Amino acid sequence: MNRIIELFSTKKEGVLNVYYTAGYPALNDTLPVLKALQQAGADMVEIGMPYSDPVADGPTIQQSNDVALQNGMTVKLLFDQLTAMRKDVQIPVLLMGYLNPVIQFGIEKFCARCKEIGVDGVILPDMPMQVYLDEYKAIFDSYGLLNTFLITPQTSEERIRQIDAQSEGFIYMVSSASVTGSTKGIQQEQENYFRRVKDMNLQNPTMIGFGISDHASFEKACQYANGAIIGSAFIKVLQQSTELQKDIIRFVRDIKLTAVEG
Repeated sequence: MNRIIELFSTKKEGVLNVYYTAGYPALNDTLPVLKALQQAGADMVEIGMPYSDPVADGPTIQQSNDVALQNGMTVKLLFDQLTAMRKDVQIPVLLMGYLNPVIQFGIEKFCARCKEIGVDGVILPDMPMQVYLDEYKAIFDSYGLLNTFLITPQTSEERIRQIDAQSEGFIYMVSSASVTGSTKGIQQEQENYFRRVKDMNLQNPTMIGFGISDHASFEKACQYANGAIIGSAFIKVLQQSTELQKDIIRFVRDIKLTAVEG
């Protein structure tokens, strides 16, 4: 069973998914950060594939992309760094990025490498659903790789149900129409959207991302979804860290404070 599906079959609430950029803050930090996140209690991890024009991302993640690219990070090098990750890492791992670098690498070659090293899923926000269904789904399926779609407050119920019908794993609920890291906390308008989606009783689990930065916003998101995704706030921890493993463990444990108990 795919590790993402397995996770949601055993854990229905309080799922913490943490995003970070490969090759940041230093080129060879990719695997150490992943291991520290697992040790700290993250349930799932998204590793960002650095791209020169990350259109859905705010300044914090953009800056981490720039640094990682300057450090020399590439898709090929990321795969090389993760080759032996499954010796130590049991939690689900997704790669998140943009379609262009994946096409440049080669779609089938990319999926094959994901399977070889044990990547469970991919999030490519700029890949239209119909393009995926027409051109790539059969390839993804043949390598056991899940593709995660995003929805926003502007996504219609009809579209959400189409996405739900074509999804496995989870649906990524973008909390607002802004970029990552631009909102703090959860506003009433966002809660109305979360409630609307929750009331649709979708067949797939949902994870809320964008604007989740601390225990309070994580706990609030978990009232409406199976869990939440933290990116920019974690990148800031890496940016300021003097002792990566210790700081990562402290951050994750602060986020999960009581949400894991409830």
